[in-house]
Amino acid sequence: MSSNFVVASDIGGTHITSAVVDINTWQILEDTVSRCHVNSRSDAKSIFQSWGVSIAAAIKGCNVSISQLGIAMPGPFDYENGISLMKNQDKYDALYQIDVSNGLLDSLNMDQEIRFINDAAAFLQGEIFAGNLQHNDRILGITLGTGLGSAVWSKGEKAFDADLWNSPYQDSIFEEFLVTRWLTKRFAELSGQQEDGFKAILTKHQGTAAFDQLMEEYANSLYDFLHFFSAKHNSKTFVIGGNIANAWNVIKSYHPKLADEFEIHTGQYAEKAAIIGAASLFTI
Repeated sequence: MSSNFVVASDIGGTHITSAVVDINTWQILEDTVSRCHVNSRSDAKSIFQSWGVSIAAAIKGCNVSISQLGIAMPGPFDYENGISLMKNQDKYDALYQIDVSNGLLDSLNMDQEIRFINDAAAFLQGEIFAGNLQHNDRILGITLGTGLGSAVWSKGEKAFDADLWNSPYQDSIFEEFLVTRWLTKRFAELSGQQEDGFKAILTKHQGTAAFDQLMEEYANSLYDFLHFFSAKHNSKTFVIGGNIANAWNVIKSYHPKLADEFEIHTGQYAEKAAIIGAASLFTI
C-alpha cells in the first residue's frame, strides 16, 4: 500500500511546501500539505530543521508509512549526488558542498530514499504527468515570472534544467526581456506610469496604446525565445507556466505565430506541479 505514496517537497529561497502524492493518480493528499517559512541565510542545522518540520508534518498527515522523498530544488545543485552548489546567491550559502540527503535524514531521524530534481524541471515533469501529456516524445517547459526558467523532458527520462535564461539576445540576454521587471520598466517608459507588477498593468491598462505596444514587444521576444529553444532541443511542444503565463491568451493575440508554429500548453497545477514532479522521480 505504501508504495503508491511519495512525500515530495518544493524548496524555494524563503519557503518549503511539502505534501504526500498518490503516484497512481497524481493526486496530492490535501490533508498532508505543509507550508513553512525558511530562513535561507541561516546555518545548515537550522535550514535542515526547517525543512524537516515541513516534511515530517506532511508524512504525519498520511496514515501509511512512506519511504520515498522527492525534492524540487533550485540550482546550482548536484542532483544525482544531493550536493548543494549554491554560493553567493543570498540563499543557502551554509549548505555549499554539503550532502543534503544526510543532513535531511539526520533532522528527520528517518530512513527515506531521497531523490532530487531541479525546480524548473519539476514544474515541467509535474505538468506532464498530472496533465497526461507523457505520450509525447519530448516537451519543453518555460516559466515566466521574476526569472526565466527552462527545462526539457524526454519520454522515459528525468526532466532537466535547460539553463537558457542567460542566452544572448539583442543587446543583453533573454531573461532581461521576458520577466516581470522588464514589463514594469518598459510600461513606465511607454506610459509614464509606474505599476507594481504585470497583473496591475493588465488589470488597469489593457486596451491602451501603451499596453498594446508593450504586448507586441513582449510577444515578439517570447516568440524569438520559443524559436531558439525549439531549435536547440528539437521540439515544438511547450508547457508554459509562471505568473506571466496566466495571461497567455492575451499575449498570444499579439503574435499569431506563437499559436500557429508551436503546440502550447499552459500550466494547470501552479505550485502543485513541482511537488507532483518531484514525486514522479520514483516512477522513472
